[in-house]
Amino acid sequence: MPPPADIVKVAIEWPGAFPKLMEIDQVKAVLLSSIIKKMPHTSNRNNIKNGSILRLTTSAAQMAQQLHERIQSSSMDMKLDALKDLANSSRDITFAQEFINLDGISLLTQMVESGTDFGDLLSFTLTAFVELMDHGIVSWDTFSVAFIKKIASYVCKSSMDTAVLQRSLAILESMVLNSQDLYQKVAQEITIGQLIPHLQGTDQDIQTYTIAVINALFLKAPEEKRQFDEDNVNILDCPLTCNVLHLSKILFLVFQNVIRSNKPINDEMAHQLYVLQVLTFNLLEDRMMTKMDPQDQAQRDIIFELRRIAFDVECESNNSGSFEKRKSMYTRDYKKLGFINHVNPAVDFTQIPPGMLALDNMLYFARHHQDAYIRIVLENSSREDKHECPFGRSSIELTKMLCEILKVGELPSENCHDFHPMFFTHDRSFEEFFCICIQLLNKTWKEMRATSEDFNKVMQVVKEQITRALTIKPNSLDQFKSRLQNLSYTEILKLRQSERMNQEDFQSRPILELREKIQPEIMELIKQQRLNRLCEGTCFRKISSRRRQDKFWYCRLSPNHKVLHYGDLEESPQGEVPHDSLQDKLPVADIKAVVTGKDCPHMKEKGALKQNKELLELAFSVLYESDEYLNFIAPDKHEYCVWTDGLNALLGKEMTSEFTRSDMDTLLNMEMKLRLLDLENIQIPEVPPPIPKEPSNYDFVYDCN
Repeated sequence: MPPPADIVKVAIEWPGAFPKLMEIDQVKAVLLSSIIKKMPHTSNRNNIKNGSILRLTTSAAQMAQQLHERIQSSSMDMKLDALKDLANSSRDITFAQEFINLDGISLLTQMVESGTDFGDLLSFTLTAFVELMDHGIVSWDTFSVAFIKKIASYVCKSSMDTAVLQRSLAILESMVLNSQDLYQKVAQEITIGQLIPHLQGTDQDIQTYTIAVINALFLKAPEEKRQFDEDNVNILDCPLTCNVLHLSKILFLVFQNVIRSNKPINDEMAHQLYVLQVLTFNLLEDRMMTKMDPQDQAQRDIIFELRRIAFDVECESNNSGSFEKRKSMYTRDYKKLGFINHVNPAVDFTQIPPGMLALDNMLYFARHHQDAYIRIVLENSSREDKHECPFGRSSIELTKMLCEILKVGELPSENCHDFHPMFFTHDRSFEEFFCICIQLLNKTWKEMRATSEDFNKVMQVVKEQITRALTIKPNSLDQFKSRLQNLSYTEILKLRQSERMNQEDFQSRPILELREKIQPEIMELIKQQRLNRLCEGTCFRKISSRRRQDKFWYCRLSPNHKVLHYGDLEESPQGEVPHDSLQDKLPVADIKAVVTGKDCPHMKEKGALKQNKELLELAFSVLYESDEYLNFIAPDKHEYCVWTDGLNALLGKEMTSEFTRSDMDTLLNMEMKLRLLDLENIQIPEVPPPIPKEPSNYDFVYDCN
């Protein structure tokens, strides 16, 4: 006969005794109820299974009452044992609630304020306090100034028990993060000089907690304390306000100590270092969002200093030379410095971002890397205007780019441990980072043989160079600089090509065959787009061999692609010009050839090349009789490519412009990816499968007759 379902056999374990096997009737539960009558939770008794071990302990309320009495004992040994038990039990929220209800938090704070406990007694007192407060039951705003001062004194002492110091740092961090009022009180008690020794020690847990306190103080600092102070010499005696110089020096000290200790960085410390790094950049955001006041003489003096260092000029007195002469001299020098506004460069820094941060970077570069600064400015001021790399404009745009790359101004992420070690190796790491990158920009500009029209292209390449160099997480600025030397413009092009060719295994034979099959379809699509664009028409400028005239003419292809309609206009049209308003016609069948550049008749005329060499790149002509030409000057490179491609397509010739090559590459890659979507993660064979042999007979074929 099977045992009753309500009877379970369990082991009951009393404190200090061996488990005893007993039978429990879950319906009556008389024995069980008598055993656990002092326990608050009995609702789960029906879930007890055969073979379970029930460990009986004192209820939370009774344990809290007992510990509350024991920690007030006059016996030091009994008091120490009670505090140990309290520290362990406080992790349980049920016990914590009962102990807090007995006004246990106030009892612990009074013990700390009295200053009678030290060593292990103080350590376990603070541990229990931290565990109880972590449950979020009691507000942090309830603590007295005396308690805060006492905790801060443990942090400020030159020698302190490690456990006490660790708990004290944890308490200060929680105070700052959970109460704005406590932040102000803690900030008054702690200085950088008192925290730095903890960063220079060998205990990594202490270092982590110290950085956590620094992070909390900087994170909670109000806006009025977010200052950019370069002249504060007594940094060790300064309160922990949000100051870029303070943070950068702390970063420098931390990382130097990490390298010296030769210890791996654990996840918690990595996150704290990441937060500290982001907070440093957040402070730079304040400078980045500060507009320059063109009327502020102190700010304008910085621009004068840039001019003085670059051109080694003495500061002119107010009476030296006429006002117009000095204004002309300033304008000339500011143009050489590469500012957009040559008359008043201060206007360039009213844009935010990057605001005054760009000017700070430029001044740092000029003062601390003077030779490189002078070389860049003079080298570019001696080039043609078209090929000049403007230092002022480049610095402003580069500063903005660096802020985007490093996420300057973004709040720290709780889940991100990603930080750049090289920003820990210098107390002015961001400025040094800028100095390396501005020299890289000038080098890349020369390698690309760029003109003013290529400014954005150069900036894109520089951004790629910087981001690729940062991916290896260089440990120092020197490593970063060395990595950049291997990322020249030529190397970037090779990397781009290699990545593009390796994508989707584009080198395999089936893929190449598919590309060849698709290519004519894409070329036909591009051809239709070019012809449609010619049907819309374009307005061209008339260029005379004698002088440049503001006269226009319009040309468009008929919808049936058989006639070119063209005619003069008084002014540039706002939209398409209808066919009936264009008096002249040229049948496509009469077109003999299309010539470009120097081969164009209007480019061979005397004086044409002297007017503007750039016209060569935009000139093309249509030969329609033995010696008759229709001459064009495209408004820009895009229109030039569209028209030369379209005219060649009308004549049945190949479209060879760089615009066509770019479109072909883009559209072909997109089409390839779409067609290969169903083959994702499937290996494509290099050779086609073998063709099976023919069958011996075809009797299996159905005879429709």
